[in-house]
Amino acid sequence: MTEKTDLLRRKFLKQSTIVSSVVAMPMILTTNKASADPVEINMLAWYGHGEPDVVSEFEARNNVKFKPKYYAGGDNMVALIAQSPPGTYDIILSDGEFVQQLNESGYIEQLNADDYPFDDFLYDDFTQFPGHWKDGKLFSAMVRFGHLGVSYNKNHVTAEEAMSYQCFWKPELAGKVGHFDWHLPSLGMMSLYNGNAKPGPFDIDGGAWDKVQETTMSLRPQVGGFFDYGGTFNSLKNGEMLAMCGIGDWITGVLEKDGAPVASVVPKEGGIQWTESYCIGKGSEKAGLVNQFIQYMLSPEGQVRSAEMAAYPGFCVTNGGVSALQAANMTEAQRTGQVEGAINNPIRLIEEGRIHYRDIPQRQSLEDWNDFWSEYKNA
Repeated sequence: MTEKTDLLRRKFLKQSTIVSSVVAMPMILTTNKASADPVEINMLAWYGHGEPDVVSEFEARNNVKFKPKYYAGGDNMVALIAQSPPGTYDIILSDGEFVQQLNESGYIEQLNADDYPFDDFLYDDFTQFPGHWKDGKLFSAMVRFGHLGVSYNKNHVTAEEAMSYQCFWKPELAGKVGHFDWHLPSLGMMSLYNGNAKPGPFDIDGGAWDKVQETTMSLRPQVGGFFDYGGTFNSLKNGEMLAMCGIGDWITGVLEKDGAPVASVVPKEGGIQWTESYCIGKGSEKAGLVNQFIQYMLSPEGQVRSAEMAAYPGFCVTNGGVSALQAANMTEAQRTGQVEGAINNPIRLIEEGRIHYRDIPQRQSLEDWNDFWSEYKNA
């Protein structure tokens, strides 16, 4: 009995070892594959888009590694691409108003519209966003957006005062008003303050442009500085600046969640929408992986990562994304108005006509606006 049992046991162990080896073989192969060097994807984007809180999950699933190069302002983005040979950037995060320039210059590849959930987008305009299509062909996919308006320290500017750009001229703020150092958002706000809501703050004739310059120059004595991305954060956080022109919740939202007494609102004159979209760089050898990443960022999971991005928050563009954000972080959904019935609901503000898509100047050149901005800074 014992000898038979021992024989059976030895036979079982031998067979188990053989089976285990066979079963383990594909595991070993899979492990070797996973341990291979990750595919490097070169990204050109605003700061934060290539950071772990956004891309780590996609990197782990697909054995890729993003190598980001960051810029601030669409003008700088275009300049960087122009200075680089085709194929340098696999994925480009573009401000919505600059996509058309990228396309006309041959810097981006055509996309397949069937790859993206346009039928789930929150707003019809987003499915056919200006400049993203040409001759019925898609070249960029919108992935997030946000609104710009009056950003202020709640201890020094009341909520009522913040409902107009006029608050920037408040005597008590002399030397305490800052600018995010990019001409389009700030000059667009000055244009709205002057009443250029129709056809839009960036579509103005020569006379209106002269008045925008005059209005902007009148603000100069109030201005205490022009700041880059990090400087904008720090100057509001430490109270060096008590109001900021040219930004919105994408800056103050991060500070607000950390307890700083700051906020952003869309004033009565209207606000400006920033729009961020992904493109595949011309000549990229990793277009397939980049396309998968764009699909991931438009999935509910990707939309939540975008909305909660540590560098700066943004609104979801899909219904699935909004629902996923509410399930994952209702506090943030409520804070940003991404719940039904909120007075600051981003789609509601658009439908009420209070939001204007940021654009490049339609009747002046970018150089005209940029030259004036330089003059203004040096005044």
